[in-house]
Amino acid sequence: MTNQAHRPDTPRRLTTVDEVEAVIGRPASVVMLKQISGLDEGCRTVLARCPLAAFGHRDADGTARTTFIGGTPGFARVHSPTRISFSLPGPADPYGPVSLFFLLPGVGEILRVNGSVTARKGAETTVGIEEAYVHCAQAVLRSRLWQPPAPAAPATTELAGDGPLCGPGVAEFLATAPFLALSTWDSSGGSDTSPRGDRQEVARILDGRTLVVPDRKGNKRADTLHNLLRDDRLSLAALVPGRSGVLHVRGRGAITDDPALLETMALRGLPPHLALLIDVEHAEVTGNDAVARARLWTPGAHLDPATAPDLMAMAGEHLAANASRAAGGPPAFLLKAVGAVPGIDRLLRLVMNRAYRSGLRKEGYEDTGTGTGVRRRGLPRRRRPAGAGATETSLREVRVAEVRRETPGAVTLVLEDADGKPRPFAFRPGQFFTLVADIDGRPVRRAYSASSAPGASRLEVTVKHVAGGRFSTHAHQGLRAGDRLAVRGPSGSFHAGPRPPGETVLIAAGSGVTPMMSMIRTRLAVRQGRDRIALLYSSRSAEEIIFADELTRLAKDRPDRLSVTHVLTREEGRLDAAGVRRWVTGLSPSPEAHYFVCGPEPLMDAVQGVLAGLGVPDEAVHHERYAGGADTGTATTVPRRMTVEQDGEPVGAVVVEPGQTLLDAGLAAGLPMPHSCTVGNCGDCRVRLRGGKVAQNEPNCLTPQQKADGYVLTCVGCPLSEVTLDIADP
Repeated sequence: MTNQAHRPDTPRRLTTVDEVEAVIGRPASVVMLKQISGLDEGCRTVLARCPLAAFGHRDADGTARTTFIGGTPGFARVHSPTRISFSLPGPADPYGPVSLFFLLPGVGEILRVNGSVTARKGAETTVGIEEAYVHCAQAVLRSRLWQPPAPAAPATTELAGDGPLCGPGVAEFLATAPFLALSTWDSSGGSDTSPRGDRQEVARILDGRTLVVPDRKGNKRADTLHNLLRDDRLSLAALVPGRSGVLHVRGRGAITDDPALLETMALRGLPPHLALLIDVEHAEVTGNDAVARARLWTPGAHLDPATAPDLMAMAGEHLAANASRAAGGPPAFLLKAVGAVPGIDRLLRLVMNRAYRSGLRKEGYEDTGTGTGVRRRGLPRRRRPAGAGATETSLREVRVAEVRRETPGAVTLVLEDADGKPRPFAFRPGQFFTLVADIDGRPVRRAYSASSAPGASRLEVTVKHVAGGRFSTHAHQGLRAGDRLAVRGPSGSFHAGPRPPGETVLIAAGSGVTPMMSMIRTRLAVRQGRDRIALLYSSRSAEEIIFADELTRLAKDRPDRLSVTHVLTREEGRLDAAGVRRWVTGLSPSPEAHYFVCGPEPLMDAVQGVLAGLGVPDEAVHHERYAGGADTGTATTVPRRMTVEQDGEPVGAVVVEPGQTLLDAGLAAGLPMPHSCTVGNCGDCRVRLRGGKVAQNEPNCLTPQQKADGYVLTCVGCPLSEVTLDIADP
């Protein structure tokens, strides 16, 4: 059972401002002068680099919620100094005052922003900003948030009882969570979300319904404490380094200075000056897409200290800007003069780092020079996790340049780099890309073949509308020129290689023509080519022939190299094995010809049977089978431990959160998980299951023999128990 802190029977509560300030003092005027009423250039730079933020809000019914949002740098879009927007996954419906703090991976200081919701359209939430300021690095340093995560320990025995803290995985999560975001509200419509950090356990369990959070010395703003004196409703979201799940808690809070309780949280004999008692009403561990995609603990994800925004310098600029308008603060001219001294930023950073170390030692933390040494940006030193490798295939941010209608049920998305700098898309004709879009606040990934020729600065993918398909519906009804997506790839072995054959036979149905179009465009662009291409293309009707006009034109312009045969199933019936055989034998292809097939499963099977009967060797037949792209993560509702090995040698371990895939959990923890498409189509994430049980989406690209041999796909696999995987090259 997880360790529980001792609690006196009736801990004393503080109920007045005077009682609280008798312990912590009044906020110094210089502290309150750091806040500004809108986002300046420094704040905008932070938001452009920031992949993750804590977000506290209340729903229209008053339910308090705190979570982590984002996933990629620049997720918070700045529309003006007083207005930002971002995607917020459902079912949350924020209302009224909200608060955020923005985390820069590897940076100690935090940017805090408070405001109110001004608009909500689908998952897009717009916030009017009322204040922003820099928070010191102590919470990050106390928690060692950016240190290499400890190996995932086997789950402890769950807490007995029926309280909210007895839920699946809650006690085990709390036992290793050193960092949380805590949201409170005041009586005048203000909101505050502040960071809390401690060694190993930032919140400790007293019983199945009660948590205690130590309140150690900080920057003396004490917004949380003052808010709780007026409104005791609160919510929090906790993190464990190396995990991409989040513990969400909501309840009611009180402030205590009970000596017996504080003594249980002493560090080197020094207890905290106060503590928060939380009467928990709800507690749940869930997977978090934003934390998983941000990959906070992946090697290389932390910002370079030489180029990262210096938040302490920002705070100094804010202080200087406000000083001239405040009574009792330091003279503005003096602050500006100091700021103009060459090298002063570096000197101030050294002074602040020394102050951080001194403050932590006074709170009872061990010598920070060995465990939480502060670097130039107020950071702990980092070490590369054992076994980490450079296997991550990064996402490429793109914008939609054009949405071109091909047929009533198919559109081509023309994509280019989001930064406006033309760079070529390199791939082999026939390969596919994985497109990632935020739909209703959640990332949706689908694989689509490139229909354009490689080497151009624009990538074209053609999407057929599928009834009920989340991505295809979004592409047809929601996407407009200027919208942003991300792509990963290229992936897949459905291509002719660097030297295409002298004769290519293509058989496609419906949207299966898209990779064929890339092959045709690429080969015919070689004007002196002598290869021959024949296409058999099945469509339901003439109006549903994708690329109809271009195929007609190309076949007319180059009849010596391209022939196109159409089959309209509404008029002629379904293309079957007999029809395929008649067409292939009528071609009289050479023995060296290669065959490429893409379409529905019945047609694929029929073609393979025909070609086998004609004596075509297996290595000359290429086919593309797409998985359905169904959502994963419904197989488990509790966290499960995953151990990763390579040729039997341990690489690392991580906890797979409810709603996560094996791949997402491994990548978020910085483990060297092989992968490419992430949607079950390419097989690059195939690993051997050495122990435990895994559920995975069907259909996928695994063959029956591979499944029988114990292989699973981590990108569409979810654990049903503790699992052990071997990532050795199969």
